[in-house]
Amino acid sequence: MTEAAKTTIDQSEVDRFSAMAAEWWSPTGKFRPLHKFNPVRLQYIRDHASAHFGRDPKAHRPLEGLRLLDIGCGGGLLSEPMARMGANVLGADASERNIGIASTHAAQTGVPVDYRAVTAEQLAAEGEMFDIVLNMEVVEHVADVPFFIETCASMVKPGGLMFIATINRTFKAAALAIVAAENILRWLPRGTHQYEKLVRPEEIETPLGRAGMQVIERTGVFFNPIQNQWNLSKDMDVNYMLLAKRG
Repeated sequence: MTEAAKTTIDQSEVDRFSAMAAEWWSPTGKFRPLHKFNPVRLQYIRDHASAHFGRDPKAHRPLEGLRLLDIGCGGGLLSEPMARMGANVLGADASERNIGIASTHAAQTGVPVDYRAVTAEQLAAEGEMFDIVLNMEVVEHVADVPFFIETCASMVKPGGLMFIATINRTFKAAALAIVAAENILRWLPRGTHQYEKLVRPEEIETPLGRAGMQVIERTGVFFNPIQNQWNLSKDMDVNYMLLAKRG
């Protein structure tokens, strides 16, 4: 594939999530796992961004004045809370339906988010730059992981951050995140994740390094059924998050 023809978009993945778009904001619908996951990832982003940029994480709007990209924003489950924290948010998604749902919800709640149905490569070509790039639960759905990571990294300002969350490509992840979550517990529709598209940490860290980014934090995330909540963990075998900065 030539550079000109390169794309991060896997159209089958866009179609899959577009078909479920109306359920984005239903805490008991097909995106229920993301609603459960949101508290731990929101706190992680808030706390690390606040520490990095010298903000008080307990302030009403700790991200005031920071420009933030939520790439693959879906229905806006992260974009809206980030805007409430004071960030100037651009929520981007390749699905027109997702952006329609996100825009409608933001209008109803009065939260200012700039939603656009565009790809990462389109934004990069337009010269867009951000203090923070959120790359959450997206890399396992794109067509070209290294190209996607490098494209997103190119939009991080000097001194800026990129947060990445995804699922590791391990047999443990296949058992828990696919077989159990999709086929037994029915937390997610069958086919949401394909084992071969799951991404190991080194497959993210290598293109990040090529793009001039340094990984400064790694953490696993696991679901505690007794507490009925997600928690941070040292175990990165299934769900994990990486935090990278540009010097």
